Amino acid sequence: MSMAIQVSDQAVSSGIQGLDDVLKGGFPRGHFFLVEGEPGAGKTTLGLQFLMGGRNLGEPVLYVTLSESEPEIQKVARSHGWSLEGVTIYEFIPAEGVLRPEDRYSAFHPSDIEFQDSMQNILTQVERVKPTRIVLDSLSEIRLLAGDPLRYRRQILALKTFFTNRGCTVLLLDDRTGGVQDGQLQSIAHGVLMLERIPRDYGGTRRRLQIAKMRGTVYREGYHDYLINTGGVEVYPRLIAAEHRGDIAQDPISSGLPHLDVLWGGGIDRGTSTLLLGPAGSGKSSIALSYAVTAAKAGEYTSLFLFEELTNLACKRGAGLGLDPRPLIEADRLHMEQIDPAELSPGEFIQHVRDTVDKRGARVVVIDSLNGFMNAMPGEAHLALQMHELLGFLNHRGVVSILVLSQAGLMGSGMSQPVDLSYLADNVMLFRYFEASGRVRKALSVVKKRSGAHEDTIRELIMADGCITIGEALSGFRGVLTGVPTWVGNDQELRGKNGSGR
Repeated sequence: MSMAIQVSDQAVSSGIQGLDDVLKGGFPRGHFFLVEGEPGAGKTTLGLQFLMGGRNLGEPVLYVTLSESEPEIQKVARSHGWSLEGVTIYEFIPAEGVLRPEDRYSAFHPSDIEFQDSMQNILTQVERVKPTRIVLDSLSEIRLLAGDPLRYRRQILALKTFFTNRGCTVLLLDDRTGGVQDGQLQSIAHGVLMLERIPRDYGGTRRRLQIAKMRGTVYREGYHDYLINTGGVEVYPRLIAAEHRGDIAQDPISSGLPHLDVLWGGGIDRGTSTLLLGPAGSGKSSIALSYAVTAAKAGEYTSLFLFEELTNLACKRGAGLGLDPRPLIEADRLHMEQIDPAELSPGEFIQHVRDTVDKRGARVVVIDSLNGFMNAMPGEAHLALQMHELLGFLNHRGVVSILVLSQAGLMGSGMSQPVDLSYLADNVMLFRYFEASGRVRKALSVVKKRSGAHEDTIRELIMADGCITIGEALSGFRGVLTGVPTWVGNDQELRGKNGSGR
């Protein structure tokens, strides 16, 4: 037997950037790792990326397949546009008679780590290739060969000793046919990576992973969303806002509407989040677009994420109000992206937001609306936690985040919102309808600003004649807290106060 090779603490890249982030660098070198997941979770794809990462560094690597043929593995690689040149594939499919449980065949001797019969062929390949990375796909056949839990455990221990003595970093792929959680494997492995598929009632299947165990190393706990796209597995690490602190500029941003800036006491401060809250059609999206277009015109990169509205309709609506975003989009100063919540995981969306800040330098981010984001979540209970970390990240980066949240209903105390996020936002602007002289009008007011003083008046919002107008303070206005603001002054006075600038 070969002499044991000393194991290094150096991390081995998984070949997947997001997974390396979760692992704080990669898999500890020279150890034995279990990758668990039901069929379709992406184990084979992840294993191939792990090996290709080593091949690209000039390392000898070995893929041992006990269940699929080499042509099937090559087909998986071609579907992602990969070449497996430099990756040694050893195909071993046991004979039908060997896999019959009643034969109770043992793959190796229970008192020694030297294997017999078919398993010896696999070890011979390892001795020949001398790989630094190995993927064994999958353990189901070894479990069948073992016949009983005691032999199975001895076989896995023998494999672990054999590979570890040769300095190999090994991924064991398991499809959980031994049960939801196989304690035999998890107790022996140096680390355990669990892949999960979560079917949804409508839309694409959500996938997430977690590190259940990793001896002697620090890693990101919790669940992390991932996708299987053409090109491989993409992992979206769970966002931890405290890790992303930065300098924050002091100058506020303008809406382009002087009277609206007055309501905020001069504008919205950087590094704060603003919630625009009100019923459908009350002007929330138009005000959010005004901030985005004004910031982009001032030279600040801005991103809008639209969940309900099509991008072409948003552009048409903006053009009708003197806020056409299309020239800014063409000049690459404004990014407008339409999000499909049925096909999106929360982790993927948060990664989109992070990329626009980290890679594009966005200073203003608009999410329209949170109702759509909530629909992308597996359950409302997690929305506040996800948004807390996202808003914390944006605040630490000095980004102005503007969030639109629609309330159910149009008027009255019966209006409700799908989830209360007002406590998370630094600033809250309330939009309402009110009645005056037989007409339904719109009003807005600032009800919360953590970073300073703001005006406590209520002003009318007018969207007509190709522009947005913010009226003077309405002194005869009452009932805003009941959800049915009512004008009790005379209509002539009201018309006079609406004549001031934008």
